[in-house]
Amino acid sequence: MAYHGFNLFPSSPSLRDLFNKRAIRYHWRDNGPVFTTAILLICVAMWVIELLLSIVWPGGLNALLNVGMFQPMLATRHPWTFITSMFLHQPTSILHILFNMLTLWSVAPLLERMMGHWPFLALYMLSGVGGGLGMMAWGVIWPGGSGWMSAAYGASGALFGLFAAMLVVYRRIGADISSMMVWMVINFAMPVVVRGIAWQAHVGGFVIGALFTWLLVSPKLTWSRGKSLQYRTTVYGTAVFVLLLVLIALCNLFNPLGVLGLY
Repeated sequence: MAYHGFNLFPSSPSLRDLFNKRAIRYHWRDNGPVFTTAILLICVAMWVIELLLSIVWPGGLNALLNVGMFQPMLATRHPWTFITSMFLHQPTSILHILFNMLTLWSVAPLLERMMGHWPFLALYMLSGVGGGLGMMAWGVIWPGGSGWMSAAYGASGALFGLFAAMLVVYRRIGADISSMMVWMVINFAMPVVVRGIAWQAHVGGFVIGALFTWLLVSPKLTWSRGKSLQYRTTVYGTAVFVLLLVLIALCNLFNPLGVLGLY
């Protein structure tokens, strides 16, 4: 399959395909957007649950967010939040979930088709964890340590990892990425226009997504030439995951809770 440029919503499945078993089997065999669809449905379902809780049981919503959102100061105490925060969105605003899912729908299907299901899922999850690392790193860098007090949830860190992957892949094959650059600039500019967006997670997800994708496709890594994409995904995915764990541990050395002996 030839890729000559970036188009909005390339290879995205139709809405009726989302729940069609035959279409799902076909997409699995054809490297279609199976995991993309699953991620989208989980995010939307969680947002609906959050919305309903905000109406009928605000206390339940607060409990859900407290358990699932990412808080740099508590990240190593609650490591599951590196993952759960990726599937939560602001329940009182439709723009958060709408914009993130629009971004997912425009980028992820083509990436999953090019990379395959498991490499794509590894990219998405590693980038999401990278978003959490970005927030912890900002806690270390920002004077006074106020960055440790922040909290965030949303798929943005993982989505910026997908942007980085598109950049790496399209530059590698020499394709035109001008229209994708416009889409990326819009996303990068959102924290300037809309307050309260965790841009640190965007940067963290972008860096990790770029690193992982570069390792997968770089011709400079001669030892992995001829190895299958699945093999490279396992090796490099494990390496990047270990790197994330090390960097998270190093950042946590500056956690105010630890410094004060409260950890």
